Amino acid sequence: MVQSADWIDRFEALQRLPPALQRELVAGSAIVSVRAGTVIFAPGQSADNLLLLLDGTVRVQQKSATGREIFLYRVHAGESCVLTTACMLALEEYSAEGTAESDVRAVAIPRATFDALAGKSPVFREFIFKAYARRITDLFMLIDDIVFQKMDVRLAARLLELAGDGATVHATHQFLATELGTAREVISRTLAEFQRRNWIEQSRGEIHLTGKAGLGRLARAAGQV
Repeated sequence: MVQSADWIDRFEALQRLPPALQRELVAGSAIVSVRAGTVIFAPGQSADNLLLLLDGTVRVQQKSATGREIFLYRVHAGESCVLTTACMLALEEYSAEGTAESDVRAVAIPRATFDALAGKSPVFREFIFKAYARRITDLFMLIDDIVFQKMDVRLAARLLELAGDGATVHATHQFLATELGTAREVISRTLAEFQRRNWIEQSRGEIHLTGKAGLGRLARAAGQV
């Protein structure tokens, strides 16, 4: 269990803050817990706290005017949310939704503490903008994938990513369609082709990767893994 004064050790860049500023950051922040499935922020809401994740993952997605949900990125333990950072810096409201994919524990840094440290600490500013720059690069890669990469390549890479060291992905066709910014029917057709190649087996809400080597070859052919 991370204690209230120990969480800074989880973020290497923040360890370089002078001791006085570390104490100010800890005193001006709070550790919060959020249950899986909770909507943490939504379009139109103001960004009042920067969350630094200690445990769990947060999924950030946007809904188009036609109602299609488009996955943008995940925030993992040890990371912050770039959209929240952008909204706090620009004093704008959220334009996307963030949902806890699992039980989440995070440090909530209120706007007053965020503004004070950003104004007087080069180390804190570097922490903010480095994280921001990394995520912007990820978003440009996402745009490149959507525009230029074939769907079978992208799906193979995402299945391998979601499976990790295991061989089972707990996901519906609609979930995968949202992850990859496409239609459910496209995912269904592509999975059917993967199954024909004996790379996967499907059951309700699950995809079993029976040919990870084949999926890996397809993904590597386009530099996805």
